[in-house]
Amino acid sequence: MILASGLLFCSQAFALTLNEAKQQGRVGETLSGYLAPVKQDAESVALAAKINDARKQQYQQVAQDNNVSTDDVARLAGQKLVARAASGEYVRGINGKWLQK
Repeated sequence: MILASGLLFCSQAFALTLNEAKQQGRVGETLSGYLAPVKQDAESVALAAKINDARKQQYQQVAQDNNVSTDDVARLAGQKLVARAASGEYVRGINGKWLQK
């Protein structure tokens, strides 16, 4: 919860918020724990990169605090973020294809 809350606050500084981008189908969650742009426009790509940078920092801190790898934290977060995606949002399945929930 803390991780998700922190990530939402990070996104509010952008012209396009994370929630708006997800609702518009511009970005989607992946099982890797990172966002990926569904649409390849500059704003979506930039938003995904900035959110992913913040997520990586959060994952590294959680990993360090719990003596686990950053990749393990990211994958666990990815599973949770994909499962929690709202109806209509995009998620990337294990086959690498985008699915709309």
